[in-house]
Amino acid sequence: MTPKTSTELMHDFTVVQQPGKTYRIEGNRIAGYTDGLPAVVQAARLILSTERFMHPLYSWNYGAELTDLFGLAPPLLHTRLRQRITEALLQDDRIREVADFSFSHGRGAVAVTCTVKTIYGTTTITEVLNHV
Repeated sequence: MTPKTSTELMHDFTVVQQPGKTYRIEGNRIAGYTDGLPAVVQAARLILSTERFMHPLYSWNYGAELTDLFGLAPPLLHTRLRQRITEALLQDDRIREVADFSFSHGRGAVAVTCTVKTIYGTTTITEVLNHV
């Protein structure tokens, strides 16, 4: 028997936020555990360093689409980076807002600094994106 309305399905479950405790990664090694704001900062860095849709291990919601931005003029590049970084980071339900972007260009890389507002507080993240 199929339900007559979708409200019947809503009573079968509740949405619970999962704990944010995870392994702390230093370099390429696991160095204990982390929770709260440091865990969100680590997650944001991992999201930005993972190319979206490239690795079957990850969900299609994980990672950032950055490789196709190679060679764009700086004004267009900055606009696209804002959009794609914001979209990638907002997939994490602990992140509420991404704002205040600034960009610095180097040899084949762009350093991006942005403010990330989370459920644990606000922090600034700087990440160097290579080959952009």
